[in-house]
Amino acid sequence: MSKVTEIVEGLVTPILNDMNLELVDIEYVKEGKEWFLRVFIDSEKGIDIDECAAVSERLSEKMDEHDPVPHNYFLEVSSPGAERPLKKVSDFERSIGKNVYIKTYEPIDGEKEFEGELTSFDGQTITITVKIKTRKKTIEIPYEKVAHARLAIVF
Repeated sequence: MSKVTEIVEGLVTPILNDMNLELVDIEYVKEGKEWFLRVFIDSEKGIDIDECAAVSERLSEKMDEHDPVPHNYFLEVSSPGAERPLKKVSDFERSIGKNVYIKTYEPIDGEKEFEGELTSFDGQTITITVKIKTRKKTIEIPYEKVAHARLAIVF
């Protein structure tokens, strides 16, 4: 995590705790000539635009006080969306029974990308059931080999 995202996490966490919201992720990225600071928030009931606006306003005040970004940037506060990233152990635990997409650092059974139902997670191993044509296959993925994971929408 970059120094900016660490500082922002420290600034936004008390705000989110006060509002009973959860920090999902923070991105600090350059796109073209512009810098973006994106804060993704959520709650059990979901997030609405008023909550995003309130967090943005309060965080903006804190950012002005502490000034951790040395140049102009755009602050965006939003929901992580339907394909929410899974970053923390609690994200995986909460997503048991849901469809997920997982990309690994190295191949498992010759594959690096998996999509299927997250059937269990013991803190060390993620177990998903993938459908291959008409049959189902259970795959175990070591947690430390996960490069990227998110909820996946089934159409």
